Amino acid sequence: MTITQLKYVLAVAEHQNFTRAAQKTFVTQPTLSMQIQKLEDQLDVQIFDRSKKPIELTDIGAKIVHQARNIVNEANRITDIVDQQKGYIGGEFKLGVIPTVMPTLLPMFLTNFIKKYPKVTLKIEELNTDQIMERLEEGHLDAAIAATPLENPNIKERPLYYEPFMAYVPHNHRLSSKEVLEPSDLDTQDLLLLEDGHCFRDGVINLCTTPRNKDEEKFTLESGSFETLVKLSNEGLGMTLLPYLHTLDMPIKEKELFKEFKEPSPAREVSIIFHKSELKMQIIEALRSTIAGVVKGAITFQNVQIISPLNK
Repeated sequence: MTITQLKYVLAVAEHQNFTRAAQKTFVTQPTLSMQIQKLEDQLDVQIFDRSKKPIELTDIGAKIVHQARNIVNEANRITDIVDQQKGYIGGEFKLGVIPTVMPTLLPMFLTNFIKKYPKVTLKIEELNTDQIMERLEEGHLDAAIAATPLENPNIKERPLYYEPFMAYVPHNHRLSSKEVLEPSDLDTQDLLLLEDGHCFRDGVINLCTTPRNKDEEKFTLESGSFETLVKLSNEGLGMTLLPYLHTLDMPIKEKELFKEFKEPSPAREVSIIFHKSELKMQIIEALRSTIAGVVKGAITFQNVQIISPLNK
């Protein structure tokens, strides 16, 4: 049994196709198939059910894949140990970022990071929290930036910053005359929310004290865009909440309509998260320090209350 064979098994398990797995592992399809067959013969079991389209794992195959992932991760740790000893910060690094953080945070730190660590090749992908957790568990991401806490024993979280919620309240809204808001002021019936799947939506719902009554909704909205929510608010269809960093580049006319919450301000915790195996920690730490450095100048709020993105 070799590490290479196990990597081939993991590739086929991921892509459910021998040809695609061979392409991803940069070998010919016959070579990959032969090595997996050799491993199956040695173990005297079938790892894959080749009669299914797409290819599926057998029951024992699923257990083998789980263990193979642990073994490959531990093998990668050897290279990681050597890199850390040498002080080397470089190589490919796969980073996932949730959609409500990507457009504001990425422009703030990416140029600085690339200049400071030119040997790192960042591969950044916008993913929702569920996708991030799955890919971290399976080893397809090295780290991610997401709203926490997530309470997963296999994932470690290192906070980067705390971002307050800001209320966008148009002139004709019932709360427009209030200088400072409290969570008890919010009514989910006139609160415009992001579509399902966004952790910021879940955090806002957790903040609200009144439950959402779907029978009384005049319309439903499926939008992943804060800009859309603001435009609908301007049309008199309700108010909305945005993370603080999203408010910085908005037109002055719209900035004037934002209201803060009474302290401690409701906020989300944004963290860099990674698998408990702690691979590529030197790059993770480089990212953390770079981001913390640039965000510190943008967010000065201290007295905040973290609203969990987990559904209550």
